[in-house]
Amino acid sequence: MIPPLRPAARLSRYFLMHASKQSLQYARQLFRLSLADGQISAERVNGVLAYLDQHPPRQPLAILKHYRRLVTAQLAKNHALVEHAGPIANGILHTIEDALTKKYQRPIAAAARPNPDLIAGLRIRVGDDVYESSIASQLAALSTPV
Repeated sequence: MIPPLRPAARLSRYFLMHASKQSLQYARQLFRLSLADGQISAERVNGVLAYLDQHPPRQPLAILKHYRRLVTAQLAKNHALVEHAGPIANGILHTIEDALTKKYQRPIAAAARPNPDLIAGLRIRVGDDVYESSIASQLAALSTPV
């Protein structure tokens, strides 16, 4: 039995979503061009996007999606989200920034966001790393059967 043919729009969307190895390598090259001293530079990102506008690549959507993912991940590495249950002083936020900057050996900017689900304590996210010291996490650990 012959499978039914896909409509042209679905087929073209399929090929756009599945980037070739060369397209992913090209996106990584563009990402490296966007870095200045290990940090994302807005001027360089604008230059990369202007170049892509002038010289469209073979799979532009796949390349731009991968490029955006790489840039977003790099920006998240330099940003700490500090979730807290109660009020938090600016001095504590600065202390957290200084400690994370020292730990990661790069500048980390911290932003506070209230989260009443924590009950008490903090949850800090830096990129993919999560540091948590809250009553909610301790209660969750106690509720799991041994």
